[in-house]
This record gives sequence, C-alpha cells and structure tokens, in this order.
Amino acid sequence: MNARHPYDRTKRLLDLVLSMIILLLAAPVMVAVALAVAATMGRPVLFRQTRPGLHGRPFVMLKFRTMLTADPVTGSTPAERPGEATASDGLRLTRLGRWLRATSLDELPNLWNVLRGEMSLVGPRPLRMMYLDRYTPEQFRRHDVRPGMTGLAQIRGRAGLDWHQKFAYDLRYVDERSLGLDLRILLGTAGILVRRDVVAASLGPTGPDFVGLATLTTGPGTRDELATVGATGTGGSGEVRA
Repeated sequence: MNARHPYDRTKRLLDLVLSMIILLLAAPVMVAVALAVAATMGRPVLFRQTRPGLHGRPFVMLKFRTMLTADPVTGSTPAERPGEATASDGLRLTRLGRWLRATSLDELPNLWNVLRGEMSLVGPRPLRMMYLDRYTPEQFRRHDVRPGMTGLAQIRGRAGLDWHQKFAYDLRYVDERSLGLDLRILLGTAGILVRRDVVAASLGPTGPDFVGLATLTTGPGTRDELATVGATGTGGSGEVRA
C-alpha cells in the first residue's frame, strides 16, 4: 500500500462538499428520472453492481437502470443465456436508457458512492471485480486512488480508447493527481456533456471484456505490452458500462 499523497486529504474534502451541493441541486432531476425509470422499466429503479474501489476493496456502485431486466423478444435474462448476452444488450437498452446514457444522468446515483467515501468525483472509472486478477502490478496501481465518476480517460476519448490507452491515462492520473488536474477534468467533462460528442460513442451495447495484458520482454530495458480483449461484452452479468 502506497504512502498517502499530499493532495488526498484535500481531495476528499472537495468530494464531500461538491457531492453534497450537486446532490441538493440535482435532487428534483433524480426524482424525475427515478419515476421515469419505474414507469418504463419497472422496479428496481437502481442498478447495483459490486466494483473494486480503493486498494481493490469491493463496494456496491449505484446507477439508474437503463436496460430491461429480460430480453423483450425471448423473455430471458443475461444470466439465463450468457452466450447471447451481447446481442441481448441492444434489445434490452430502452429509449429512456439511451437518453440517460447520452446525458450521463444514469450515473447521478454515483454521488451517493462519493458521499460515502467509496468513490471520488474524479479518478479512474471503477471496472469489474473479475478484472482484478488480470491486472499486471503496474495496472493495479489504478486502485491507489478511489474510483471516479469521471477521469482523465473519459475526457480523452472514453469509448474510443483501447484498454492500453485507458490504463495509461488512469496511471497518469494516479501519478499526477492534483487540485488543478481535477478541476480541468471536471471542466472537460462538463464540456463533453454539453456537446454530447464522446458520450454518444458509448450508447450501444457494452464493449468487449478486458481479459488480460500480456507483457513481452523484447530487450534490455524495453518491453512491449499487448492488450488482448475478448468479444463477450457483458459476459452475462447484465448492465455494465464504465
């Protein structure tokens, strides 16, 4: 476990103050979204999934649901037909869910995670528990900070980045985190949400799983890293979007 970064105490205070302010301001919107999800998709209104947090410790991440529980054609759930989960995701994603993703309103419940100290406003996005044993020691350093609602990778391409690029941005944030960097990322995120350009790239079914990164030694002091991704989408776990 690494020594505490000088900025971390200030960062936590910033998270507490800003998340409480945003929750108060966004409360009417969150109530409206909850009612709309309940009316169009039924209950539960929230999507809950265990994700790795600070130092890899698990926590339950909260989001508004954007998908139907069952495939509207077959009536089956991803858990019942894991081999067909990716094809099913496109059918289960509702019109409301697509709009919630485009505006990132589905992620507003993450603010509760921030308030509880499980997440931060800014940091590497929380991925899936199953990825933990696939990381190299260097990649695992992304868990030296709390996962964030937005991060450096999100303003540098989001869905358009491959796994190698995402990890590179995550580790750069871990090493360079500061008040100035957090403010730039928050402002960059606001600009993206207004333009809705990068967000639009992530509206479809969930992308491929991360199945590991093989490190190939090619010579003294050099190494090439080959990112390998599967084609299983959610892998049958349901609604997943980082």
